[in-house]
Amino acid sequence: MGNIVAIIGRPNVGKSTFFNRLVGYRDAIVEQTSGVTRDRHYGKSEWNGVEFTVIDTGGFVEGSDDAFEAEIRKQVVIAANEADVVLFMVDAKDGLTGYDKDVANILRPYNKKSYIVANKVDNNRLIPAAQEFYALGLGELYTISAINGSGTGDLLDDLITNFDEAEVEDAPDIPHVAVVGRPNAGKSSLINALLGDERNIVTDVAGTTRDTIDTRYNSFGFDFMLLDTAGLRKKAKVRENIEFYSTMRAIKAIENSDVCVLMLDATQGIEAQDLNILHVIHKNHKGVVVVVNKWDLVDKDTHTAKDFTKHISERLQPFKDVPIIFTSVLTKQRIFKVLEAVQQVYESKSLRISTKKLNDYILPIIDKRPPSVTSRGKYIKIKYVTQLKTAFPAFAFFCNYPKEIKTEYKRFIENQLRKKYKLTGVPVEVFFREK
Repeated sequence: MGNIVAIIGRPNVGKSTFFNRLVGYRDAIVEQTSGVTRDRHYGKSEWNGVEFTVIDTGGFVEGSDDAFEAEIRKQVVIAANEADVVLFMVDAKDGLTGYDKDVANILRPYNKKSYIVANKVDNNRLIPAAQEFYALGLGELYTISAINGSGTGDLLDDLITNFDEAEVEDAPDIPHVAVVGRPNAGKSSLINALLGDERNIVTDVAGTTRDTIDTRYNSFGFDFMLLDTAGLRKKAKVRENIEFYSTMRAIKAIENSDVCVLMLDATQGIEAQDLNILHVIHKNHKGVVVVVNKWDLVDKDTHTAKDFTKHISERLQPFKDVPIIFTSVLTKQRIFKVLEAVQQVYESKSLRISTKKLNDYILPIIDKRPPSVTSRGKYIKIKYVTQLKTAFPAFAFFCNYPKEIKTEYKRFIENQLRKKYKLTGVPVEVFFREK
């Protein structure tokens, strides 16, 4: 990944605020609640021509019985292992605390290049008192204000001296795949199963993932950027600001993706919220693969998968032409089938068809089954068709009475295109225009 900086520290010292300042946009949740940042979060930053990756970790609390605090502790340890440089953030207003000492004791054995970053120094009167943090014995001390940016320039000047500018790589032009669905459907578990590590926290509490995590998957001939999103909840349940930002971030991930993996829970079936998510995917013209997770927990007979597929397809109307894969992420059953389906959908979504081939195929079909006559008894004549230059397959049919084409005929044409060009899971738009 190149030059990597991890920001660690106890909760509410301003790690996410500083992360946002470094990466230049609001890409991690900032909320005055202990342990809000639950997962590691990655972002790209640049200072004086040197690029580096920033990891925003969860707040570190040693000795807590809370499940999240234990998981957050593990995430910090993993981040410290990954990083080239560690920024140990403390709160200058609170002063040196026992929790700060606990973090330092965990970090010290790693012998990583580290800096102590005393945050919330909004005026110079706090600088002398901040000198007590030198007692942690973890490198040079910098006093900053993550909110207004004061002091960050000197820190970054020193930070980039640890990096080789030649190591910077351009972001790869690869498919972006958003893993979406209701809370606790198994989104993070799928990504963890593929990556073979615990990059995302997985517990049995719904809604654990609050941020969107970007992770590159490059194995077995596949090369994707995987986006693990917060579980989308019904609007009535989005009461906290945290939930609001998580939902907005999940929608943003759909908007920024090429293909979406819609995770369903086999034990719950398909529900209205799943259809709402599918509507967001369809509205944004993204490819989609439906993954039915926890299939190992369903009592089955010889017709179960077939009946379940039929039920899902009926509920997905009018988006019925989508690949449906039954998996158990826990046992890794058919998870590579998911990747194969994603690759196929991405390639089909990028398909370009020459105007000649398109007309040679579809015009004879139209001649055999022309549109119905207009309300005034006029015949509709479709002259030719061309593919539009869009990020998904869109086709313009030129005819004499475009406004008289009925929805049923439009769907018939779309289905003919889907069948011929194998556009399962791919958004398709058909337009009729006056010649």
